[in-house]
Amino acid sequence: MLPADQPPSVRNEQVLVRQLSSAQQTMMAIGGAIGTGLFLATFLSVRVAGPAVIVSYAIMAGVSLLLGRALTDLAVAHPTAGAFGVYAEIYLSPLAGYAVRASYWLMEVIATGAQLVAAATYMSFWNDDVPGAVWVLGFGAALIYLNSRAVGWLGTVESWLVMIKIAALALFVVIAALIVAGATGQPAIGLHNLTAGGFAPLGAKGVWFGSCFAIYSFIGIEIVGVTSGEATDPARTIPAAMRRLVIALSAIYIVTVALLIAVLPWQQIDGHGSPFVTVLAARGVPAAASVMNFVVLSAALSSSNANLYLISRTLFSLARAGYVPERLGAVSRRGAPVNALLVSSIGIATAALVKALWSDTAYQTLFGISLFGALFVWLMIFATHIAFRRAARPVGSYAGALVIIAVLVSTRWVPGLEVTLVTGVPWLVAVGLGYLVSRTKQAR
Repeated sequence: MLPADQPPSVRNEQVLVRQLSSAQQTMMAIGGAIGTGLFLATFLSVRVAGPAVIVSYAIMAGVSLLLGRALTDLAVAHPTAGAFGVYAEIYLSPLAGYAVRASYWLMEVIATGAQLVAAATYMSFWNDDVPGAVWVLGFGAALIYLNSRAVGWLGTVESWLVMIKIAALALFVVIAALIVAGATGQPAIGLHNLTAGGFAPLGAKGVWFGSCFAIYSFIGIEIVGVTSGEATDPARTIPAAMRRLVIALSAIYIVTVALLIAVLPWQQIDGHGSPFVTVLAARGVPAAASVMNFVVLSAALSSSNANLYLISRTLFSLARAGYVPERLGAVSRRGAPVNALLVSSIGIATAALVKALWSDTAYQTLFGISLFGALFVWLMIFATHIAFRRAARPVGSYAGALVIIAVLVSTRWVPGLEVTLVTGVPWLVAVGLGYLVSRTKQAR
């Protein structure tokens, strides 16, 4: 039970069932974070940074640690599904609270579509005859059904999907390490591919541009704040879940990306399917490539599943705050916000349309657009924590906010991310108009 002195905006959301353990919270957060940002979009960051993309991931691991500490501080104080949106409303303003939740909802709707587009891309590894849009709709329907069940069961299924991802990444690390050491019957390649042509062939600018892509791989750690609304023991589970998550993600990304480039020259990594599958196929292990393709497919579906969880809870939070129709804040007898889930599923239909019309550029376009929403939300989390701990002057949150601003501005010159900053103005205008409309209806 929550203390009675919690703000009304927090108490108003306590109709969800608290069934998620610390382990399930961690698994759902990993499920949301380890997805196409690592398995498919790696080629985008490698393309602009070369082998030095390893440094790019290390930089963003540090930023994610700062965000994790700030969000944990807020979530322990106010455990609720609205999470950072509610916190922004409490410590900044009602407009900020609405803007964060609306932006996060819209960003995750687009990201869910991007994950499903990636899943369709992976399916083409086995069968090129079925249109990608069909895979998008089929997988989407299955995930909607899963998210309509009790959250405890959802957490269990997501945990198994995440374990498949982790086990497969461990397998890739072992195979890649054996290839590097020459223990597969072929000559050892060592670290030649990391240094041939220079470790940072595109200079410091390339490392920074790579960071602008790498940060997307860490988007998803904020799900720990959202799961606090359904956590069994928030004060104990949230810090533990966030700590394990950031450490695990940092180690996974840095090690796997380093081995990826060590095995295959970075110039040969492209966007046609997963780079991990390309590496294994290029080294003559087709069976392993097929297994890895199954894994990256499950990874995309796991991330889509976690995203659907996020967007349904975010829309539920907006409804409980009175910004959108009240019926979207209702829960089923299993404690799931099914109405919010169904409305949030529009991203699936949109992704199917985008995949059908712009098959070759669908993923990167959705990637770039959703990145603006993600950066805006992270910036607002840092700003909220600064307001929450104003007297203590949280240096980490000030530093994190400055990095996010720098990344956002830099996207204007990053090849493949030009759409991110351009998206900003219409995005914020749409959110502002949405707030005015909702406030006008509330006043009436």
